[in-house]
Amino acid sequence: MQLFYTDTFVLPLPAGHRFPMEKYARLRQALLTCGDFSEADFRLPQAASDEELALAHDRGYIERVSHGQLSEKEQKAIGFPWSPATVERSRRSAGATIGACRAALAEGVAGNLAGGTHHAFSDRGEGFCVFNDAAVAARLMLAESRVERMLIVDCDVHQGNGTASILANDERVFTLSLHGARNYPFAKEKSDLDVELPDACDDATYLERLDHALTLAWDLARPQLVIYLAGADPFHDDRFGRLQLSHAGLAERDRRVLQLARATATPIALAMAGGYARNIADTVAIHCTTLRLAQAICQPGRHS
Repeated sequence: MQLFYTDTFVLPLPAGHRFPMEKYARLRQALLTCGDFSEADFRLPQAASDEELALAHDRGYIERVSHGQLSEKEQKAIGFPWSPATVERSRRSAGATIGACRAALAEGVAGNLAGGTHHAFSDRGEGFCVFNDAAVAARLMLAESRVERMLIVDCDVHQGNGTASILANDERVFTLSLHGARNYPFAKEKSDLDVELPDACDDATYLERLDHALTLAWDLARPQLVIYLAGADPFHDDRFGRLQLSHAGLAERDRRVLQLARATATPIALAMAGGYARNIADTVAIHCTTLRLAQAICQPGRHS
């Protein structure tokens, strides 16, 4: 299983900044330590080009990001200051999901150890998201005629508002978002299917809603490729989550998405999306379980 990583591109963040950049390097190490993956499984992605980004983003916005012309207001909305490293990492993160999609089409499953930057709109960034990796990758797979129909399953606890906006009029990509009804972003966009969850939603309720949503989305989308945003932030001890899922509940969530992909012979590319547990080890463990399950379910019998 090919895994694309961007943790070597470190963003210079202000002292005390809360964005958990450390989790990416720790996740890669955890995957190596668990014994299911070897160094040969990891890939450093190519940076997404201007032409690739322009499939989902306004060229003026790409230009402003690339040349450090974002206003203070725009940088504040993104959540961290502009720097050349910001641009490089953001391009590589989109490139990682592109790489994961291509690898999934060839091998059944692949993963981006970061990604899931679903709050980025066509012409602006928000919520720690500069470029929308899922939207860019989806549009590129279609532009390259690799597939004709796609499904984005977004299980981050926050609605994929940027993804919904960018792909609103694209009938080739079906967008499904399961998210906290009262969580960020407070002004929601309209996905093809939105499942709004109450605060303190538990494992049983979440999984029941997930099952119904997956069945409906798969039937409507008839996908030839799925991009799965496997956020760790529905976890009960996540600082920004407001839901009450356990480690076991999140693993079962992943299992159900992956088993459906396997049962329908649908290639699936994973992105890790959000995760802000009070103990970073919880976030890393959740993401690690997601990727281990992906390999076990979608590449059974594979050994490192």
